[in-house]
Amino acid sequence: MRCGAVRDGDREVPVLLRALALSVSGLLGTVIAFILISGLAALLEGRGLALLGRLWNPAGGRFGILPMVHASVLLALSSLLLGWLLSLGCCCMLNGIAPRPLAALLMGCLRLMTAVPTVVYGFAAVFLLVPLIRGALGGTGFCWLAACLILTLQGLPTMTFVMDGAVRSLVAQTSLTAAALGMTPLECLSRVALPLAKRSMLSAAVLGLGRALGDALIPTMLAGNAIQFALSPLSSMRTLTAHIALVLSSDIGGGEHLSLLLAGALLLLACAAFSLAARRLSREASGDVRP
Repeated sequence: MRCGAVRDGDREVPVLLRALALSVSGLLGTVIAFILISGLAALLEGRGLALLGRLWNPAGGRFGILPMVHASVLLALSSLLLGWLLSLGCCCMLNGIAPRPLAALLMGCLRLMTAVPTVVYGFAAVFLLVPLIRGALGGTGFCWLAACLILTLQGLPTMTFVMDGAVRSLVAQTSLTAAALGMTPLECLSRVALPLAKRSMLSAAVLGLGRALGDALIPTMLAGNAIQFALSPLSSMRTLTAHIALVLSSDIGGGEHLSLLLAGALLLLACAAFSLAARRLSREASGDVRP
């Protein structure tokens, strides 16, 4: 055994590497504990579940964040539904439906989209998408629909790449067998690869949902930030992430500060649940690559 290393099963792990891993884990655990304890303290100081009420009226001492919870869930689920369907279509195009030049162009566009900063999406939407919605459908244009469309574009590359990796591997392993059975490449894709990759499809959905729920800039720029229950795609809304950004920028204390702590705890729990679910599904999806 080399000096300065400890044995971990059949592998030797350098002491410095283990110390760094423990330090990062301890720091992350401290941050998580702080957020959760702060959220619990906010509940207690806010007289139980009053912070989860339906009414937001700072002048009257009412700081219910339920409309923001509703907006976060509604926006995340709607963008996930649209984005997942588009990602599935892109995955199919990349794996045989589209001609090779078109598939290569689509892959290049998806890779380029991953390099575009979020603020560029929001900035372009303010000057292009918002006036289009305002002129065609009415309203201010800063609404649930605008934020949903841009969040869909943001999550599209991530979900497509997860699906494409699983489907491409399955197509490579099953194409000869499928051809021997008289199946065309499209039949192999639709009848063999896609059904076997269902866990990877679900894993992509979990990742897309976590990304949509945790985004702060797009809802802040495009959703309108009205604290209300959105009743139509043209209604304005404020999500939990946008609420945190706006309260932090205004440096307001009291009930609004308590609502911020509770919002952070709720988002942490939701994102942690999605992350754990994605890891579990990714491990189980290793069985997808076996014909």
